[in-house]
Amino acid sequence: MPLRLLVRPSSDRTRLSGIDAEVVVGTVCDTTVMRRAAQGCSVIYHVAADYRLWARNPDELYSTNVDGTRNVLEAARIAGVQRLVHTSSVGTIAPDPKGVPVTERSPSSLEAMTGHYKRSKYLAEQEAMRYARAGLPVTIVSPTAPVGERDFRPTPTGRIILDFLQGRMPAFVDTGLNLVDVKDVARGHWLAATAGRVGERYLLGAENLSLKAILEACAEISGLPAPRLRLPYPAAWLAGAFSAGVAAIRRTAPSIPMEGVRMARRPMYADCDKARREIGYLPGPVRPALQRAVAWFRESLALPDY
Repeated sequence: MPLRLLVRPSSDRTRLSGIDAEVVVGTVCDTTVMRRAAQGCSVIYHVAADYRLWARNPDELYSTNVDGTRNVLEAARIAGVQRLVHTSSVGTIAPDPKGVPVTERSPSSLEAMTGHYKRSKYLAEQEAMRYARAGLPVTIVSPTAPVGERDFRPTPTGRIILDFLQGRMPAFVDTGLNLVDVKDVARGHWLAATAGRVGERYLLGAENLSLKAILEACAEISGLPAPRLRLPYPAAWLAGAFSAGVAAIRRTAPSIPMEGVRMARRPMYADCDKARREIGYLPGPVRPALQRAVAWFRESLALPDY
């Protein structure tokens, strides 16, 4: 099946080398480009998002994540696609106060979202559901915390690994994440397009791990020492507030985003049984993905291999 990719004008297209695809240059915020890109497509995967836990202008997150999603959905409706897979996030579900793994049925609301990124993704998901109710064949997938190679920006999940490798994580907070191999997330998207039910959402995750366990796994893989100091949440909050103050003075991004600190207050574990039952989603272990991530960061950034 021919592949068409929407690529931002500022993107480094050398990263697409070896991929046989037609490239349309533009953004999801441009309605004209989106409608041209969607024309003739049978399946659309909407994976674009502004994935930042801090932005000098938070409106940028809403423009891309909410308005951009609406543009994609409308372009898909006009093009008459057979299926649209909308990439949401586990972050649109409020974490359980006791750390119980969330499911697709767990309660959530806009008021429960921590920070602009989560709010924008929650609102985008509501747009996808609205179009699904109106008849557009939309299926929603909600990845947890993907890890693997080629994390160029990097994502906040990749930043944890990179900060560890660069010795910038002397302590950890008592929290946890559901990690998943990015390759399993890609397979989950395809399964959602071929076997997912319209109007349903599917959590795509793999293993629930404490942050301490994640860092210990990175230590075993890299040969670097794992941090031993557990930082109480109030101390983490103060560190984030100090970082935000310094960043405001210097007009730079904070090294410790307050949104990330607030997100770490409760572990974000997930139960992905629905995806296993309904679309045949069978994720593998995450350690190979962590190994690939460590190797890729070291090679691409010429980090020392101790």
